[in-house]
Amino acid sequence: MTLPDERLRALRSAREFLLALLTPSETPKVPRDVRRWASRVLKHYPLPLEIDRLASHPLLRKERGS
Repeated sequence: MTLPDERLRALRSAREFLLALLTPSETPKVPRDVRRWASRVLKHYPLPLEIDRLASHPLLRKERGS
């Protein structure tokens, strides 16, 4: 079973991964199409502040106490 903290960590890690795909010095051999795809996904991806707000959502806090 995936815990809420693990889900939030996955969201944060995925954001870092998408950002790395956009940085040629970090990911030098990534094709241009993949960089464009990452850019489109990241455009609508939750911001770190929004992810932090999710962490304090009552439903997630309820799951933590279960």
